[in-house]
Amino acid sequence: MSDSKLSTEQQISSIWDLGGLGWRELVWRVWGGINQNDLMNRSYELAYCFLLAVFPLLLSLIALLGAFASGGGRLRSALFFYFQQALPPEAYRLLVNTLNEVIKNTGAGKLTFGVLFALYSGSGGVTQMMSTLNAAYEVREGRSWLKVHLIAVGLTVAMSMLVIAALFLVFGGGRLVDFIGKALGMNSAFLAVGVVLQWLLALGFVVLAFAVIYYFGPDMKERHRYWITPGSVVGVALWAIASGAFRGYLHFFNSYSKTYGSLGAVMILMLWFYITGLAFLVGGQINSTIEHAAAEHGHPEAKSIGRKAA
Repeated sequence: MSDSKLSTEQQISSIWDLGGLGWRELVWRVWGGINQNDLMNRSYELAYCFLLAVFPLLLSLIALLGAFASGGGRLRSALFFYFQQALPPEAYRLLVNTLNEVIKNTGAGKLTFGVLFALYSGSGGVTQMMSTLNAAYEVREGRSWLKVHLIAVGLTVAMSMLVIAALFLVFGGGRLVDFIGKALGMNSAFLAVGVVLQWLLALGFVVLAFAVIYYFGPDMKERHRYWITPGSVVGVALWAIASGAFRGYLHFFNSYSKTYGSLGAVMILMLWFYITGLAFLVGGQINSTIEHAAAEHGHPEAKSIGRKAA
């Protein structure tokens, strides 16, 4: 990691002026990068890795919730609530039923002692993310197998802690809004504003989680502290919009159960993972496109195509 020679204002300006590109040119370059780097098909790979990683990752997250919070049960309910808002109903039921079945057949002690193995297993999806980000930046992976997997486990832990922190703030924030509203006799509009702020806070943590992976994932020799990037914001926005559209489609035109029977819920979960992976990769492609365009325009800290350092 390198310290930037630019001021904070210059850093923010340099990343948000889109590398000197206009929005139309940026869109065309990103679309070309998506096709060139085969990100559509790589999203299928991510979806498969997510399916393998999601249950170990959630088991480790639930164990961490129990270890770090006396109100772990309430935080777990809050976690499931937000999954319910993001996932299609059939996929949510499949996820929760499977997770509850695993937890019921696993003692608390075994669940806690198995958290490290669960984190390692759950980091498989992060490892694949790192590989696809290298493709978006058009660089070859030069780190050792051990280093890649240690970074993946570290990123998995970081994302788990971000989720826990978000649940603490969101859960506590809701109680605080209710308390203030009752104490001051506020109307329902005040409570509605509180709910909106909770969702904005939750989305903010998702943006930060995306940004952390974009920052540490690709094999770059120089990194600068550009945390909230256009790619992370657009990636989360695309994910939220596409997830909402997918839920709406399933509400009115759900034929997966008729076509696939009991496997319909699995197919829906896989499609949602595909949407999630594609949104993530598009965000990474946006960041890499801006980085390469900035290098073309002579930015002192930008890296050109295929280079790991400026």
